[in-house]
Amino acid sequence: MKTLTLETINLRKTYMQGKIPVSALKGVNLEVEKGDFIAILGPSGSGKSTLLNMIGILDRPTEGQVFIEGTDTSKLNDNELADLRRQIGFVFQFFNLIPRLNAIGNVELTLAIPGVGKAERRKRAEELLETVGLKERVHHKPNELSGGERQRVAIARALANNPKFLLMDEPTGNIDSNTAKEIMNLVKGLNEKGVTTIVVTHDQSIALQAKRSVQMLDGVIIKETVN
Repeated sequence: MKTLTLETINLRKTYMQGKIPVSALKGVNLEVEKGDFIAILGPSGSGKSTLLNMIGILDRPTEGQVFIEGTDTSKLNDNELADLRRQIGFVFQFFNLIPRLNAIGNVELTLAIPGVGKAERRKRAEELLETVGLKERVHHKPNELSGGERQRVAIARALANNPKFLLMDEPTGNIDSNTAKEIMNLVKGLNEKGVTTIVVTHDQSIALQAKRSVQMLDGVIIKETVN
């Protein structure tokens, strides 16, 4: 029997460009099992990032449902959605780190929201930065770190609240190919430890490292492949 951590049912999203409706998603059905590692592939405009935003409840669908561990997110109020969103780890292409904070400060900031004590925040942040290979760089600010190191900080930050799953939007799109390999090795290692992971990418070589690939085109899933 499948243990689903996430499921989308007939997911549709329509945006308005001026007075013209644009369908970004046209009925997407996706099942994600606990511990899965899925790559979502597709060209620009295929709907892959929109799908990730729906999965991460950063945006609401026009139609359809997103279930997270059996909970229909369309029935949750704003406070309940905010609580659930804290249980999702996000990693973006452009890192989104706070420039004035050092590495450990960026990770600690995420832990401050749920009201974790200062000593516990520091201990957890140090452990996470060591996990991603930045033990010696915890006091460096983003402008003192390489692109790969900044992405590692972003991954540590995303893991701070022990998320139910990790969502990554083009996580290797802003770093060189060798660093991209290092980042994906790190992500695979986290997945092997049980972190359910969904990666949006246009890079076939990145997608092949996932357990399963989902190909999107024009707002629909056209192919699913077990790697």
